[in-house]
Amino acid sequence: MKDYYSILGISRDASQEEIKKAFRRLARQYHPDLNPGNKEAEEKFKEINEAYSCLSDPARRANYDRYGTTEGPMGNGFGFETHATFTDLFEDIFEGFFGSFGFKKQRPTKGADLRYDLTITLEEAAFGIDKEIKFHRWQECANCNGSGVKPGNSPINCPSCGGSGYIRYNQGFFSVSKTCTKCGGKGKIIKDPCPECSGMGKHRVEHTLNIKVPAGVDTGTRLKVSGEGELGEFGGPRGDLYIYIDVKEHEFFRREGINLHCSVPISFVKAVFGGEIEVPTLDGKEKIQIPAGTPSGRIFKIKGKGLPRVGGSYRGDQIVNVYIDVPKKLTQRQRELLEEFAKISGEEIKKGSKGFKEKLKDIFSS
Repeated sequence: MKDYYSILGISRDASQEEIKKAFRRLARQYHPDLNPGNKEAEEKFKEINEAYSCLSDPARRANYDRYGTTEGPMGNGFGFETHATFTDLFEDIFEGFFGSFGFKKQRPTKGADLRYDLTITLEEAAFGIDKEIKFHRWQECANCNGSGVKPGNSPINCPSCGGSGYIRYNQGFFSVSKTCTKCGGKGKIIKDPCPECSGMGKHRVEHTLNIKVPAGVDTGTRLKVSGEGELGEFGGPRGDLYIYIDVKEHEFFRREGINLHCSVPISFVKAVFGGEIEVPTLDGKEKIQIPAGTPSGRIFKIKGKGLPRVGGSYRGDQIVNVYIDVPKKLTQRQRELLEEFAKISGEEIKKGSKGFKEKLKDIFSS
């Protein structure tokens, strides 16, 4: 007695879904079209179908589990009927597989998706913006309403396939369907093509679309616009448009998530005595207080001046890194006062060693 469970490589308590998956996997492996001239593969394929025919039918499976045979106790036949059942199995299980051999039904098919790369500024990313974009896609021909036929005429049924779009023929013990090469699977032949689209039923056009970029997007963010992709086939819907965002680097701000970082110079006088400075933000200028004795590299935080997360209202912070701006040119009086300050501080100024600018950096960064 054949062990159908072993043939499919499943347990005796396998579900119908598990049986179907095992059948699909093995049938693809041993299908004769992938193993031309291999008699062992053909026999294995028949065996797999026999096992599936039994176990996929609850009544046959119950009979097989109880009596160990596909025949009932009174001899009622439950044998595998290859020619009667394989066509249904073929179309149900192998439609996607045989598509590689040209099998195709005229079912509505969604159009291809499109990609658009959009570059925006940091300010636009922070607050969101409406953008007008232009891209090329296929558009249905208005002259023939997408039929490809000259107005006043009609397509005819393909004489090779009778309008079905595919041709069925027997190969061994089963039937195979392949796309009709004469009509390309459409089932129709155009004898009088539309002069506007040359029978294609569509034109390549530039399409203009207004989109809304939400606040908080970052480089790599992908926006989906449904139904703005390519035309579908056989009455199927359009594909979708995917917009990939690229945020340009800012000359002043550096972004980290929803926070912004920036570096702001202060004079060494302000660093020593303290005071108020103005800092640029995305919302305008903001004042912050510099305490006396602030060293170069100190960090200040301005709450809520960063960017929001997409779909949220909370904003990150702006992180301000202050550094002491060493003057490049000094008046004679400024030089004298600084030299006096250096002497009082115990700093010796050696001519020809470090430049005066470097010396000042040492003084005010210590």
